[in-house]
Amino acid sequence: MSGPVRTLLFLQGPPSHFWRELAGSFEAAGHRAIKVNFSTAERLYWGRRNALSYRGRLEDWGSWLTALIAREGVTDVIYYGDRQPYHRIAAEIAPGLGATPHVIEFGYLRPAWITLERGGMGGWSHFPNDPAAIRAVAGRVDDVPEERVFPYSFAQEAFNEVFYHLVNYFYFFFYPHYDADRFYNPLVEYASAPLRWRRQARREKAALAALAARMEKPFVLIPLQLQNDYQIRYNSPYSDQRQMLREAFTSFARHAPPELGIVVKQHPLDVGLIDWCTEVMQLAGEAGIADRVTAIDGGALPEMLERATSVIVINSTVGLHALRVGRPTKVMGVAVYDIAGLTSDVPLDRFWSEPGHVDMELLDALVRGLAGTIQLPGSFYNPQGSAHARAIIVERILSGGVNGDGAFIDPPPRLAATRAANARRAERTVAGK
Repeated sequence: MSGPVRTLLFLQGPPSHFWRELAGSFEAAGHRAIKVNFSTAERLYWGRRNALSYRGRLEDWGSWLTALIAREGVTDVIYYGDRQPYHRIAAEIAPGLGATPHVIEFGYLRPAWITLERGGMGGWSHFPNDPAAIRAVAGRVDDVPEERVFPYSFAQEAFNEVFYHLVNYFYFFFYPHYDADRFYNPLVEYASAPLRWRRQARREKAALAALAARMEKPFVLIPLQLQNDYQIRYNSPYSDQRQMLREAFTSFARHAPPELGIVVKQHPLDVGLIDWCTEVMQLAGEAGIADRVTAIDGGALPEMLERATSVIVINSTVGLHALRVGRPTKVMGVAVYDIAGLTSDVPLDRFWSEPGHVDMELLDALVRGLAGTIQLPGSFYNPQGSAHARAIIVERILSGGVNGDGAFIDPPPRLAATRAANARRAERTVAGK
């Protein structure tokens, strides 16, 4: 990894000390790390020198960043959250200035992995989507990192998430023009969590009984994502998950075999601003299939995947888990694992009765290719997991190994599908559907 000294520019990071520690790892390797802080919480988590504050408006960010990259000789730009507004602009600007953008996020192969991609992820991922290219990438991977679990408590992640956003909310005046691009007001969002817990406790016994009865018969599992998920907002034709559910229920009512049912599972980290169980059953009632639909807040996802006949997702990583247990999966948005011959390519109306099967050989190649190029074991919160991830990230970025041999296709192979999905979402918004 010897060579010229690199200057790594860190933008927004995860709500933990991972960013600060990763910068220290690059410095220990003889390179230079600088940071742009956009908010008060970032400044607190960074806690080091070599930081600038951007207090301007979003529309001026591109010109400010261009000058910074040129002035500081930035070679690499690192950020967490691919579609955050400041990062979208950075990803467009950096390559033309000789700086390579790298996105770090939770892993596609969750929960024990972290994503490190060059240029973008999700719909903007440069990882190939052609089966032959994926098999070729897998064949060139010499050393697949061993999956390692680095446990941490949900309370630890939740505390950091809440602390980060509430600090920014209450101390906004230090960065008055910061665009957090948040779907919900954080005070309202976090205050609603106890309401969900009370609803869940009140319904749990009846819900589990209904789920047990449904799981005795064939059913399709629809796991919900977080309503504010960037993967929905920028990599799907939907601005609201109710749009997907309405589409699925209407198709199901007309075309599903009579013995088939649906289980809709609420995301475990949803704070409860939307009472999804009630919403799901109202939509099912409108479609005339309320007696064939079960909505559940809770339950064990692995067991549901094992028992399901098939799975429908917008683009959740649950879809990849479903494929790994051999469940035919229909992707309604854009996902890195949505590959011909792996996920279902039949129209939704046919999927209920003809879901197809999973090509397990292709799936093994995909997992091997992902793990050897754009995934790495580690954790943002567990100290051992953080150290393990940082060592791999530093090695891959400094050696030019991000995305690996053959795992960077330009332009991004899913870009046309992503743009089409975004156009469809815009049309829905204009039409008020």
